[in-house]
Amino acid sequence: MKKAVLCVAIAATMAPFSAYATPLSSTKMWSFTNASITGQTSEISAFDSQTNTLWVAGVKGVDVINARTGSLVQHISTTSFGSINSVAINNGIAAFAIESPTRTNAGVVKLYDTATRNLSSGVNSINVGALPDMLTFTPDGKSLLVANEGTPNLSDYGTRIGTTVPRSYGAPILDPVGSVSIIDMLSRSVVATPTLAGVLQTGTNIRTNTGMDFEPEYIAVNANGTKAFVGLQEANAIGILDLQSRSFEKVVGLGTKDFNQVGNEIDPLNNGTVTFGNHNAKGLFMPDGLATFERNGKTFIVMANEGDFREDDGDRSAASSVGAISPLNNLRISNTDSSTGNLYSAGARSFSIRDAEGNLVYDSGSILDKEAHARGIYDDGRSRDKGVEPEGVEIMEIGGKTYAFVGLERTTKSAVAVFDITDIEQVAFIDMIVTEQDLRPEGLEGFTMDGKYFLAITNEGNDNGGGIGTTLYQLSTVPEPESLALLFAGLAALRISRRKTKPAQA
Repeated sequence: MKKAVLCVAIAATMAPFSAYATPLSSTKMWSFTNASITGQTSEISAFDSQTNTLWVAGVKGVDVINARTGSLVQHISTTSFGSINSVAINNGIAAFAIESPTRTNAGVVKLYDTATRNLSSGVNSINVGALPDMLTFTPDGKSLLVANEGTPNLSDYGTRIGTTVPRSYGAPILDPVGSVSIIDMLSRSVVATPTLAGVLQTGTNIRTNTGMDFEPEYIAVNANGTKAFVGLQEANAIGILDLQSRSFEKVVGLGTKDFNQVGNEIDPLNNGTVTFGNHNAKGLFMPDGLATFERNGKTFIVMANEGDFREDDGDRSAASSVGAISPLNNLRISNTDSSTGNLYSAGARSFSIRDAEGNLVYDSGSILDKEAHARGIYDDGRSRDKGVEPEGVEIMEIGGKTYAFVGLERTTKSAVAVFDITDIEQVAFIDMIVTEQDLRPEGLEGFTMDGKYFLAITNEGNDNGGGIGTTLYQLSTVPEPESLALLFAGLAALRISRRKTKPAQA
């Protein structure tokens, strides 16, 4: 029996992976379902190593969960302050990003002690910009960066001017300025609030004619804490923020992805039949989640290319509006960029890697959509929009290898794609972690505990409240075929050696 089990394990390990990739095994440890508080969701999580707890933010407050058992320790309500959008933890301090009940007003960052789960002693409330959507500490913990998205109310966006295509939009009625609040954690005060107006623009396909300004969505910081990369999703750009001068250096347009190129196939029809092919359309990258890693002294940015329009969808149309015929007629396009025979859709249906200047180094092409379809979890109803919609991304170093985890928001079951990005010239798809009862992963949090590696997946679920919760997986590397071959060769040699030295029977 033991030999049979060993053979099965060997066969599974010898599956055809890239020669440059090291596979991972994922073991589900627990799932926590948000059910105790009406309206509470599971969106963004942060791990506290001092208490081995996972802090999960979701609209109404934060659920503090025992990371070992998955049991609820405490729910911290934030409804008296506003709706919470994000949480980050450093050195026993949990920072909450909370938007005002009137979201165009200034938001607030609340600081909690992770040991007592109460508001921290001293200064614990810091006013920031409108709609703080995400926040992160610098690697040294000395600064806290807050992405203030500053989204207009639905009725306040700039309205359409004329009937021409590409379409133009007027100035918004009320559009709070997008900015980044830089909080000094020693004084617990905002020391700078850089904005993006008038900043140098480079790259291509920056969307500025949308009836709103630049809206910071996500922040990733380089390893030495000197640069922050700020996602400007609806604008198809990133802002590069110099943390020493506390000002933006430039806004970099991220260009487009050609869906007519081999390897970039899409299915543009939500007609019940999934057919991937090359089509005369382009995708605006428009990343949501960002993460950084270092390789040979250089910084690289990993981006989940979700795509997004204005919240009121005022800049979105069907491609038929500019004369497109089947199979592209229902493709949802940017009507600020598209024209007859020149279609631009939101999102690249992929994750990509860029260097610190925003230059594209790698893109996953059509891997995510096709792999979801192969696993029976592709949502054809999203085909005309953004496919599987890569949402969040996490980077982890495990066993000397670097892995990227990419959450897919629009699959029929919660799915996280895993890539080995150790060698950026040989990026390889590894696996897809699929969780049966969960839906729509919003955030990913990788951490170590008890000397082991874990990935927490926070799922915001569907509109009917199903699939809302947090699931934890333990991760470990699987021995490579070459390593197994060396192992078995060594065992065989040892067996032969033992036979030679075995005493002769009398």
